Amino acid sequence: MTGLIIASILAPFLGGLLVLVIPRAWIKLFSQAVALAAAACSLLLLISFASAGKTPATVNLISLGNTVVFGLVIDRLSVLIGLAFILVGFLIVVYSTGYLSDKNREHPEKEVERRYYFFLLCFIGSMAGVVYASTMLGMLIFFELTGVCSWGLIGYYDNEKARKAALKAIIVTQAASIGLYAATAYFFAVTRSLQLSEMAGLTESAKTVIFLGVLIAGFGKSAQLPFHFWLPDAMVAPTPISAYLHAASMVKVGVYIFARCLGSANGAPKIIGVIGCVCAIATMIYGFIMYFPQKDLKKLLAYSTIAQLSYIFFALSLSVFGSTLAFNGAVAHIFNHAFAKGLFFLVAGALSYTTGTRMLPSLRGVLAKMPLVGASFAVAALAVTGVPPFNCFFSKFTIFAGGFEAAKTEPLLLILVIIAMFESIGSFAWLFWIFSSTVPGEPSEEVASATALAPSMQAVLIALAGLTLVSGFFAANWIG
Repeated sequence: MTGLIIASILAPFLGGLLVLVIPRAWIKLFSQAVALAAAACSLLLLISFASAGKTPATVNLISLGNTVVFGLVIDRLSVLIGLAFILVGFLIVVYSTGYLSDKNREHPEKEVERRYYFFLLCFIGSMAGVVYASTMLGMLIFFELTGVCSWGLIGYYDNEKARKAALKAIIVTQAASIGLYAATAYFFAVTRSLQLSEMAGLTESAKTVIFLGVLIAGFGKSAQLPFHFWLPDAMVAPTPISAYLHAASMVKVGVYIFARCLGSANGAPKIIGVIGCVCAIATMIYGFIMYFPQKDLKKLLAYSTIAQLSYIFFALSLSVFGSTLAFNGAVAHIFNHAFAKGLFFLVAGALSYTTGTRMLPSLRGVLAKMPLVGASFAVAALAVTGVPPFNCFFSKFTIFAGGFEAAKTEPLLLILVIIAMFESIGSFAWLFWIFSSTVPGEPSEEVASATALAPSMQAVLIALAGLTLVSGFFAANWIG
């Protein structure tokens, strides 16, 4: 299993470097092969781990003296989330080969750009590194690499708007990452170790300091208040990048490191739960309010992502009060939301590719003109809002159940759980209205003149739509 993890981390990095030198005509096929190899490794890892009885293990790889600098953690959390991040990465690479072409009506591409596939492959490797790292330093290094890769991908179109958005994203997330630097340094000063497993033996006050740093870094990366403002501007990136970075992977780094530290520390002080719950609900309300003025579908999905990530922070914070259900729901939602929101963003990409616009007032009658895109829109909307039998229903249900479980010992939490439930209902109502205004009916002028969707893009929409139907059942069974 160790070899499979190392391959899933190193293969994308090596592939990214080779992209810079191989003939341009080979880049698309080669990038797909590299991403497929990484995805295959993550899937084989999951199968091997399950066959071995799901017994957690830690493998130390790099040491300086008596200090383990980098190692790998193999458990239910890392194996499940690693599969989601790497598998969606592969699907994004496949989708990109069709999207980045001269047939794209919004952003036609005349030739293959090496830097796009270089940064995208390196990003997949960085995400794998974050997920499987067993030390604070390892997690920090790959955490920072995701920021560098996101800067290159957000600014891909290289115009003034893209450059400003990329600069804003890296400045905000890097400023927040000071929290993780401080947490790592303090952790080492207290324990003389970098291994996350040592966190369980810390005092309450030491845990409080470390978790505050982790929360700050997590809030920045996952676009939570007060660091939220970089994400909507980052929608200038190519839509496949928005689907991967801003739905399936980069924004999940923040919640993942929080979940990883909670699992390693066997819980956190209650003050961390209070801060996490209050900030999550505030962000959730803000994200919901910001749905209403949006005319750009990608901007709407950006605020939806902000709100959905707050569900995960909320659930993880609820677990501090003793709710295993809430923790399991949070982990399942990281997994499920990657497929559902990734699909939704790629639907937006399909619309801009075929019609030249993603502005909602110009889009109507999508189902009549483009049945696959219209059906995918419906599936994505139902999945993201948690309608059964789609995947996010299972994780949202578990989160709410965990909220009621935690409220048994902390009754005031019940108020926050009820607010979250109302937000969920409101999100469903608003997205259903968007769906009814866009998908059915007679095609608008822009939709009526739509061109054909690239075969690779069609294949990815079908794959993700299928995953929204099965991933919820799988995650629930995997976590137990």
